[in-house]
Amino acid sequence: MAGKLMHAVHYTSCGGGPSDLKYVEVPLPTPKKDEVLIKVEAASLSPIDWKIQQGVLKPMFPRELPQIPGTDVAGEVVQVGSGVKNVKAGDKVVAMLSFANGGGLAEFVVAKANLTVPRPPEVSAAEGAGLPAAGLMAHQALTDSAGIKLDGSGKPTNILITGASDGVGHYAVQLAKLGNTHITATCAPEHIDFVKTLGADEVVDETTPDGQALKSPSGKKYDIVIHCAAPTSWSTFEPNLASNAKIFDVNPTPSAIKTYALKKLTFNKKQLIPVLLSGKAENLDFLVKLVKEGKLKTVIDSTYSMSKPEDAWAKNADNKVIGKIIVEP
Repeated sequence: MAGKLMHAVHYTSCGGGPSDLKYVEVPLPTPKKDEVLIKVEAASLSPIDWKIQQGVLKPMFPRELPQIPGTDVAGEVVQVGSGVKNVKAGDKVVAMLSFANGGGLAEFVVAKANLTVPRPPEVSAAEGAGLPAAGLMAHQALTDSAGIKLDGSGKPTNILITGASDGVGHYAVQLAKLGNTHITATCAPEHIDFVKTLGADEVVDETTPDGQALKSPSGKKYDIVIHCAAPTSWSTFEPNLASNAKIFDVNPTPSAIKTYALKKLTFNKKQLIPVLLSGKAENLDFLVKLVKEGKLKTVIDSTYSMSKPEDAWAKNADNKVIGKIIVEP
């Protein structure tokens, strides 16, 4: 397929807004030995895509410009590298790309085979495309970080999930519900009923005094916090924490990292721990199977055409998104 062109969305500089995204023709990528070429059926946007375009994560991301944004895709394999054994041409798949290189908002994309998993017929392209970054982050924070057993066999745990209606948050509530947990969730007032449907035991309006103070309506102290919302001070968390509580921050700021270091240095039993995503194929495959079984759902906020990326990009900058934003070729 060398020499062929495809349509894609890219931007040529950091710091701009939705109008800087252009629908263009670019060369079709060629998979390397350990990669697969996927015809994209759906991609999803995450807040980190916006941050990368804004230059917030420089000099790490983007690695080079112009950048085709997007890390989460679902589609059909059309070509595989010589070393690929886990999928073949014609397979429907879900894949996660690197934050450094992106590539998701395109008709075709090259993905590493070790982060590409099969997608059964019961899982739509849009449902699959929502899973990688947000679903994997929720899964990692709950299981690898917090030690929650999703088969329900763990000890009873009181969990607070902030920002429970967003991409990571809406998956975190559903996954936590599979464990032996009591879930308190915070969200905007217009999203309360939605978050209840995900399985939260208590939902707090984040705009009220109790919501801003992160207080549980039943007065419970939290063993675990999965913090998906905007930066929050330690002094706000601390009164609501059980004696050995851990806060896992999925959007860590320099201030959060400073708090983490301070609590470690002072041997404080209550800790705030940054969570940096480490995508694993077995975890992505696990999430896809949960969707197939009806135990997890990707809630789609809105769907946009790749040929008109500005509206999708503007929506991605809005903190009122419920679930995931989907972009289709």
